[in-house]
Amino acid sequence: MACSLLKLALLASLLVCGVARAATLSVIPGQSIQAAIERAAPGDVIEIARGHYIENLLIAKTLTLSGIDRPTVSGGMKGDTIRVTGEDVVIEGLIVRDSGDNLGGQNSGIYLRPGAHRATVRNCELTYNLFGLWIEKANDVRIENNVITGKRDYQSSQRGNGIQLYNTTGARILGNQISFVRDAIYVDVSHRAVFRGNRLHHSRYGTHYMNSYYNLWEDNDVYMNRGGLALMEVRNQEVRNNRAWANSDHGIMLRTIQDSIVENNVVAGNQRGFFIYDAEYNTLRGNLVVDNIVGTHLWAGSKNNVVERNDFIGNREQVRYVAARDELWGVKDGNYWSNYLGWDRNGDGHGDVPYEANDMVDRLSWRHPMMKLLLASPAVQTLRLVGQQFPLLRAPSIVDPKPRMRPEHENWSKWRDKHYPAAR
Repeated sequence: MACSLLKLALLASLLVCGVARAATLSVIPGQSIQAAIERAAPGDVIEIARGHYIENLLIAKTLTLSGIDRPTVSGGMKGDTIRVTGEDVVIEGLIVRDSGDNLGGQNSGIYLRPGAHRATVRNCELTYNLFGLWIEKANDVRIENNVITGKRDYQSSQRGNGIQLYNTTGARILGNQISFVRDAIYVDVSHRAVFRGNRLHHSRYGTHYMNSYYNLWEDNDVYMNRGGLALMEVRNQEVRNNRAWANSDHGIMLRTIQDSIVENNVVAGNQRGFFIYDAEYNTLRGNLVVDNIVGTHLWAGSKNNVVERNDFIGNREQVRYVAARDELWGVKDGNYWSNYLGWDRNGDGHGDVPYEANDMVDRLSWRHPMMKLLLASPAVQTLRLVGQQFPLLRAPSIVDPKPRMRPEHENWSKWRDKHYPAAR
């Protein structure tokens, strides 16, 4: 018992000494931040006064860099502006800019190198860097409330990504605004991360997922990109309560994805709302798909998905379906289709006849786009009617056996006319 008490006393003494040793160092214009980093002991805080500092920093120990009144750290257009290799580093309140532009060297505003676990970057502005934040083999990082913009005068293919994660676990990417980069957030071989409350715009993809599992994508706005959310080669994703609008190609891409939940998202004013390719065993539930050129483009063996209680409203084509047999959606609760022409005689809220998304005329018009010029002609309308009457001429379609008579989203109309400018 006495031995245990002695050990506890020694531990308490060490903790007190550790707190006592922590110090705050100040840096003012004309002084070197790197020199202060080298003088500091692990756990110290370095406060940087407002000013302009041209340095390439290396942080190899546990420190906090805290900006007072938004000082600027410039990398002088070479290398990484700040490189972190130590654990538990905090960087806050800084303007970090002017990295080099070597794509092969992955030049970044802040580069969290392998082993920089539990780093925090918050309330910073990262601007005119090739990559805003590159996070490599650093676990449990927290990236919060930052504004990230790329080298806007570079062509898109020559820019880096806003935030890039590679081979990480447990990241928290929260409340950031990212624009004018290649991909706003690029995620590769990174698992159990949370992406919440981010605004991603004017980039190639809002987010680009590859080979990443058990991630949560929630309450993000993704707009004015070429593509919104691109989830590729992934499993066990939760994608909910996001808004993907005015993207010039797709709102949400689900490509080679399994065992995921995609629910309560708004997908509006895109060229294609959902682009679903080689997707199986997923649940799409409660989404609003409104005013897209194509509501959902579905092909490449996308089957065995549960699709319930979604609203498909005012899309020029509700579904573009490429397959050899029918696929059933809405078997349990049904979906709402704004162009459904059936009726509800028993008043149960579901149409009495199934909804079929496509027919033979639709398939012919996809293969021969010039045919759209004749869609209103009596000959084409007769062809559509013949296809309905003779099953041998019927085209495979998405079939909803219980179409809903009313949409789930009462405020759907506020999402009309939110198109990418070139698509107006």
